[in-house]
Amino acid sequence: MGRGEIGRLGEQAACRYLAGRGHTVLDRNWRAGHLELDIISLAPDGIHFTEVKTRVAPVAAPPQDNVGYAKQRNMAAAAQRYLHDKDDRKLATLEVFFDVIAVTLDGGSEEIAYFPSAFIPIYV
Repeated sequence: MGRGEIGRLGEQAACRYLAGRGHTVLDRNWRAGHLELDIISLAPDGIHFTEVKTRVAPVAAPPQDNVGYAKQRNMAAAAQRYLHDKDDRKLATLEVFFDVIAVTLDGGSEEIAYFPSAFIPIYV
């Protein structure tokens, strides 16, 4: 199984997980230039921009540890661009959340760890 297929399986699992918790997926793999967002979803509490990290067991480090400062900064910039491009007054009034979902594939099973509000972007 290649990286692309592993990533797609993880994102599908993450979408199912979010849907099971009341989220409506608005977009997947949204891109604008070098900016990219894995999952954008709408939930009762606001709009969620979610980074999905997928690994195949055994893993040396938790997948969520790979969402460092640079990735957080890029996610924040992508979210800002997404909201600007959509130009939707309803979306502009919602609370914004940055989440991480770590998916570990192990044989036929998947383990999902959800980190809602994983970080708050710092604008300098």
